[in-house]
Amino acid sequence: MNKTANNEFGSKKIDMSIIRMDGKIFDEIVRYAREHLPEEACGLIAGEIEGDNKIVRKVYFLENIDHAEDHFTMDPKEQLSAVKDMRVNGFKALGNWHSHPSSPSRPSTEDIKLAYDSKASYMIVSFLTETPVLNSFHIEDGKYTKEDLRIFTKEYYF
Repeated sequence: MNKTANNEFGSKKIDMSIIRMDGKIFDEIVRYAREHLPEEACGLIAGEIEGDNKIVRKVYFLENIDHAEDHFTMDPKEQLSAVKDMRVNGFKALGNWHSHPSSPSRPSTEDIKLAYDSKASYMIVSFLTETPVLNSFHIEDGKYTKEDLRIFTKEYYF
């Protein structure tokens, strides 16, 4: 069953799915992003779509060819390689992720401007606080809405 949510910047309603991610994948993203501080780290997410739900099965770690602290550009050759790997493994492209070394886990003005795929999930992990925060967003028409991201373990699944 789809949920509807009000967009933070308007009254437009959108369908929201649940995105599920194993805690091990979350840990991998955090570890990789920490290794690349103070630069932004980036990559792609892939997995399965089951009804209204997206299940993250694999994360791809791509080089930020800008090596910048406040923006990123994914290496095009690595992106192509990741897409080929997704096809081989039967995964769907679910979106991308990047880090914010010193700002909150929400899209920046540049993130919103560069969001080209309204079907993609845009995940941002922030290191602004001691404990990393990961959120996922739907971005469309210059507006963003937080998605329902659920990180699970063997012991805790919802």
